[in-house]
Amino acid sequence: MSGKLLGRRVCVLGLAAVLAAPFAVPGSSVAEAASARAATRPHPAVRYLQKTAVELLRAQRLGTIAGFDRVLARHADVPFIAMYSLGRYKPSLPRSKQALYYRGVRRFMARYFADQSRKYRIVKTAIDEKPMKDGDDWLVRSKVWLASGSSYNVVWRIAKRRGRWRITDVKVLGFSLAYLQRGIFHRYLQQKNGDVNALVAALNR
Repeated sequence: MSGKLLGRRVCVLGLAAVLAAPFAVPGSSVAEAASARAATRPHPAVRYLQKTAVELLRAQRLGTIAGFDRVLARHADVPFIAMYSLGRYKPSLPRSKQALYYRGVRRFMARYFADQSRKYRIVKTAIDEKPMKDGDDWLVRSKVWLASGSSYNVVWRIAKRRGRWRITDVKVLGFSLAYLQRGIFHRYLQQKNGDVNALVAALNR
């Protein structure tokens, strides 16, 4: 991928540890966590994220592109995120290049989630089991603490897509990662005079 495009990674994907970790139950054993879940049945959107924990934590431990790519393929609404990231350039994407573009966007995210996840140590995390309705979507709040002493408030946007839950965005400290990724793509496209084919090629290198 182009060095200029990769150089913009900090805004969107520098917080990749957040994607990998907000489902652990701090200070609880597996049995205690199971007992707590049985006592109070969370909302389906929350349960979806909790069930995704095993895959996300495995991907973080592996720290590989392939590991995160599998998680994104299963749980992120990649077509929605990819088209949103194009913004005003969306009409310029040839229909014949859509699948290749989606794959490139997924790999772009996976590459930096893997890269950044190795740089962060998660100490504990917590999820609010009372999601908020936002249109047709649900917002699930969580908090992540790092070994450095930093902590992040994280809000997950969850939507039903063809009968299945999908992650469509993540807000960290109030900043939408999908929105920031769109800014990265737009800056790259401005450098390439709006050539979407150049973006597709860069994402798939």
